[in-house]
Parts: sequence; C-alpha cells; structure tokens
Amino acid sequence: MADDATLRERLRHVYWIGGGSGAGKSTVAAAMADRYGLRLYETDEAMPDHARRTSAEEAPYLHEFMSMTMDERWLDRSPEVMFETFHWFRGEGFHLIVEDLLAMPREQGIVVEGFRLLPSLVAPLLADRSRAVWLLPSPEFRAYAVVKRAKATNRPGFLDQTSDPERAARNLAVRERHFVERLSKETRELGLRALTVDAAVDEDASIRCVSEHFGLS
Repeated sequence: MADDATLRERLRHVYWIGGGSGAGKSTVAAAMADRYGLRLYETDEAMPDHARRTSAEEAPYLHEFMSMTMDERWLDRSPEVMFETFHWFRGEGFHLIVEDLLAMPREQGIVVEGFRLLPSLVAPLLADRSRAVWLLPSPEFRAYAVVKRAKATNRPGFLDQTSDPERAARNLAVRERHFVERLSKETRELGLRALTVDAAVDEDASIRCVSEHFGLS
C-alpha cells in the first residue's frame, strides 16, 4: 500500500458515506450516483469477496466469526463482546476496500458507502475533509428502518436463523448503539462531519444535506 500522501491524491475523486445501519447510506449514495454521474461502490456487497481474500492471520476476528453458529454469533455472547470483537468494526479487510477503489478508473468520481468506513481509517485518506460524511441513526429510527426493510424484502432476516430471534434482535440493537456512539465520538474528535438521522429527516433531506456537504449541489 502506498503512503498516506500518495493515497490521498489517488483517492481525491472519492466521496465517502459511512455510518450506522439503517441510516439510509445506501439510498443516499445510490441517489447521488444517479444524480451526479458517480460510480457507486457498496462495501456491503464486497464483504463475501473480501472474506475470501483474507487469511486467518490477516483477519483473525473475521475467521473466528465465520466459524461460529448463528447462536454463537448472536445469542451466546453479550452485546458488548459482540461489539468489541466484530471484525468489520475492528477494521479488518478495510485495506481491500482501498485496493478496490484504487483499481477503478480515476476519470469518474466514486461514491463509496457502508458501515465499514470507520472515521479513524478514512481520515488519513482524505485530501479534502468535505468529501466524507457519517450518517448516524437514532435508535428509534434504526428500529423503524429495520422493520421497513424487512417488509420490503418480504423474507426472513439472518436473526431468524437463531433459536431466539427476539433476543438476538435485542442484542444486535445494543451492539449497534455502541457502534453509533463510537462513530459519534470518533467523528467529533477527528473534526469530521456527522449527520443525525431520525424520523424528522426524510430521504430527500438526507440526500440534499450530503450533496451540499460534498459541494455537489
């Protein structure tokens, strides 16, 4: 991997949208890609490929997670342990996101989105700090978004594969709250932009706010 100064220059055409689950990152990024002619890179979609491209030595938490049953992942550990040991929250595989971005043509701007974009990892790559934003859902809004997404897909979620989906969902909600608190703290300490998303902020408002922050509107 090149040094930070070289990476900042090579990634100058990238717009970064991180944040917690259920905050509308995918919706905002897709709308911006369509509206401004940007290439869209969804880090969630790359996770299976990135898992295959890592070894247990490179990503020990990821490979331990992959070996667990669904109950071991979501029921047998406390939400705090789930948060502290979740591989993507620890930045495992982030270098593969960077590798993917570097392999794409630089002539077209890229909007990259996903919860894996941790502020502490993205910050050293920013030539312009206005090119990154984190969307932070309130707990109530995330719960609403999860239900809305489940109804839209009309199929069981991964928590339904556990022996106690309701308790697994509660554990996941606590884990996600810890993650959003961490993102809020990191963005504040690093002087990066974070936007709180709740029921008072609709999708159009989020798209408008992010576009204005990026200087695209």
